[in-house]
Formats: sequence, C-alpha cells, structure tokens
Amino acid sequence: MSFVTTSDGVQIFYKDWGSKEAQPIVFHHGWPLSADDWDAQMLFFLSKGFRVIAHDRRGHGRSSQVSDGHDMDHYAADVSAIVEHLNLKNTIHIGHSTGGGEVARYVAHHGQPQGRVAKAVLVSAVPPLMLKTSQSPEGAPREVLDGLRKALAANRAQFFLDIPSGPFYGFNRDGVEAVEGTIRNWWRQGMMGSAKAHYEGIKAFSETDQTEDLKAITVPTLVLQGDDDQVVPYKNAALLQAQLLQKSILKIYPGYSHGMHTTHADVINADILDFIRT
Repeated sequence: MSFVTTSDGVQIFYKDWGSKEAQPIVFHHGWPLSADDWDAQMLFFLSKGFRVIAHDRRGHGRSSQVSDGHDMDHYAADVSAIVEHLNLKNTIHIGHSTGGGEVARYVAHHGQPQGRVAKAVLVSAVPPLMLKTSQSPEGAPREVLDGLRKALAANRAQFFLDIPSGPFYGFNRDGVEAVEGTIRNWWRQGMMGSAKAHYEGIKAFSETDQTEDLKAITVPTLVLQGDDDQVVPYKNAALLQAQLLQKSILKIYPGYSHGMHTTHADVINADILDFIRT
C-alpha cells in the first residue's frame, strides 16, 4: 500500500492508478468513509484514460488514527502533501460531501497558489456552511448535529448501519429499494476509521464557514446535488456554492439523494466527464 507522511507525522494512505503521463483526477471522500467510496468513479475515469488518485482522510480508512488535526485546514494540508509528493499538475479535484469542503479549502489555500489545479467538482458538498445560523437559515439545526454525535458515541456500529439504510442513499423513501451491498460497504468503510476522528469530524464538516474559500476559487467548478438530499440541504449548499464561485456550472438532479454518486454513478460520471472535456 502507498502512504505519504505529512509534516506532522501522519501517514495518509492513497491509491494511484493509471499512466503517470495522463491528466490526474483526485477524489475526496465524504464522512466517515474512505477512498473506496469512489470505486465506481475511479474505474470509469481510468477507462477513459485519466490517472486517478484517492486517499483516506486522516483518521479514516487506512490512514493513521491520530488524535489531532480533524479539521478542514489539516484535511487540505494532507491533500497538498499527496499532490506535492506525486508532483501532480493540471489536476481535477472532485469532492463529495465533507470531501467537497476539503476540495474548497485545498484549492483556495494550496492548489491555486501552487498553480496545480485545472478544474474542480463539488458533489453534494457541505460548503459554504452546513450549520443553521441567522446567516444560514436553510442549514442543519445544531440539535440535529448534536444528535449525530450522541448516536456515534452511544453505538457507532449501529449508527453506521442506520445512516446508509436511511437518509444517505434515500433508502427510506417510498418506492426506493435498499441495496444491501451498498449499505454494508458504507458500514465497512466507516468502521475502518477512528471514532474520535469521526466524532470531531462532525464539527469540521458542519461548523466550518467556507464562504471565503468559495469566493477565492477561480478555476471552473461543476456543482452537482440532488434536490432530495436529506443530509446536506441543497438550498444551503449547491445553490449558494454556484452564487459564490467565480466560474460555476450548477446541476440539480430531481429526486437524487446525498449518495447519488453511488446510486446514480452512470449519470454523475457522464456529467463530470462532459465538464472535464469541455
């Protein structure tokens, strides 16, 4: 397995598939998952001639289960360590959910200043601010987020079955057939990681105001989200992202869930490929 060691001594696991001469795509996973959540996309874009890279965020998957650094600044710096280690240039960064926040922070603070980023894609992403406030009235109430922490601390294994069985993929909607393998794969990825990283990650993805990150991004950015996202309200996410970004393309999918890159991989992959090629 491949790892890069960050400046604060954390080992970050990454996958790197395809020709080193091909244009690189870096995938950033959501909470509390791993690089494996992008399998459908990595195989698809590899078949289209791209070099595909995905990593496990610190405290997640196969990366070090460290005590500290479970915040957007460290997440973005860890990505930068991988990008610099592999000397990636003209790179496309694609992030889902928390990974979308990681993309925004990385591109604004590292990738653009270093001249390494070509385009970005935000999929069901958390920016600009997930938490409900007076400035963010469509956001998630604090008591909902506190409930996530309480459920995780009480019985993480059961909690990590409940989320994919219900709101994450929309399997709690009438007429939607649950896919057992998808649920088990979500659970498998989540349970590989650190409970502390997952617990503290809730604050990172919900309370980090990334308004200025989005405003600072100048590369073309594709914004994708479903209007039945029960995890990240799209009116507080994709619609605002498109307004704040300097060069954005927005697409809202009727009826799609938070995990639409898995449930509708064929549609999402095709739309991202069109964006990359144009």
